[in-house]
Amino acid sequence: MPLSHDRIADDSDKARAWARVRANLRESAGVRLFDQWLKPMQLDEAGDADRVRLTLPSAFATNWVRSHYAERLFHEFRAILPHVRSVEVETAPTRATAAVIALSAVPAAAVAPIAPAADELERPALEPRYTFDRFVVDGSNKVAFNAARALAEPGPVRFSPLFLHSGTGQGKTHLMHAIGHAFMAAEPGARVIAMSAERFMYDFVAALRARDTFAFKTRLRSADLLLIDDLQFIAGKDATQEEFFHTVNEIMSAGKRLVISADRCPQALDGIEQRIVGRMAVGLVADIKAPSLELRRTVLERKVADLDAKVPAEVLDMLAGRITGNIRELEGALNRVIAYAQLTGETLDLDFAVTTLGDVLRGSQRHVTIDEIQKLVSTHFDLKPVDLVSARRARAVARPRQIAMYLSKRLTTRSLPEIGRKFGGRDHSTVIHAVRRIEELRDTDRDVDGAVRALMRELEG
Repeated sequence: MPLSHDRIADDSDKARAWARVRANLRESAGVRLFDQWLKPMQLDEAGDADRVRLTLPSAFATNWVRSHYAERLFHEFRAILPHVRSVEVETAPTRATAAVIALSAVPAAAVAPIAPAADELERPALEPRYTFDRFVVDGSNKVAFNAARALAEPGPVRFSPLFLHSGTGQGKTHLMHAIGHAFMAAEPGARVIAMSAERFMYDFVAALRARDTFAFKTRLRSADLLLIDDLQFIAGKDATQEEFFHTVNEIMSAGKRLVISADRCPQALDGIEQRIVGRMAVGLVADIKAPSLELRRTVLERKVADLDAKVPAEVLDMLAGRITGNIRELEGALNRVIAYAQLTGETLDLDFAVTTLGDVLRGSQRHVTIDEIQKLVSTHFDLKPVDLVSARRARAVARPRQIAMYLSKRLTTRSLPEIGRKFGGRDHSTVIHAVRRIEELRDTDRDVDGAVRALMRELEG
């Protein structure tokens, strides 16, 4: 029941109404979302009696609540206090610089949207270190790097979306954040939103619970640059994928920039709807391959310079040679060695590094043999090991043989001629062809990529 039907609400009415609104929000939004975003709101009892003013401690929180709950707050107050004409959400304590969103009783169709001031646009939480000038480029990531630079340039959009894919810790997130930094530097007034696919799902579910999907849709679709990381996390989430598909369509139709990343190419994303996969293929798909030895060494050298530390070259060589697949793990190992040396006061040499990183090095140095690879591949494809070294060229044998050669190159230290000899005395050029062919198929053939992933997990496990 309304607190008053025949008079303008006074301050005590507002306070009682606010207590009820808070209770309703807590129930509909859930404890976690309420505590994080809505609980810090305070009622400012000063001002006009027919205007409710709510304040939050930061501009970021204010923008989020405006985007997600402004309309909901207005309707909640109106249901209790019919005399209220507007509900305003501001940043405390400065009124002069706060952009007020006032939802009046005028019909929605007659209300023109109020654009936020340039300095109050939502700012994405980008990692400051992840910029283009700090990204180490070589043949394994050059295409992805150049594509990211091109998308971040101001002016007409050359392609969208940009789809980046690679294994964990190989630079996808770095490039995405670098795009955000560069684009905001070139277009200071642009609206940039960066989030993980998991966050997209969480915010969408929260909007559904709050019966306020309009604000969620409006926020994302107003972005000039939308960055979505780790698309694979919404696999199998039908409702989330439906909303994601429409968001992608809106961004692309408006000619805006969209960047998406995943741990594999679009065609190999199990549980992702084909219409989403089709949208991804319209733009540019760029992969980041496992880092080369030279790249790993360069990354370590740059990290040492950043830390202003002294690390012997033989330690850097050992790290680059032993930790091969993950840049993030490589940097973490270097951080650990340097920190332990500083904390213990011991000399940072090769023996100290090996002792300190014993568990890390053992985990990354699984010794895989070509014989083991041939046995596992033949079992996986229901063949005999002798088939892989035979002269048979039937597709049922040739493709598994190429996969076995690819894995031998990836997981062992054997040279190309040595690998060729282990496969029936084949020439090293045959091994090169097999490796390149499987790399191409992993981007386009879900079955091949799935088989390679399954085999690598078993071999490295």
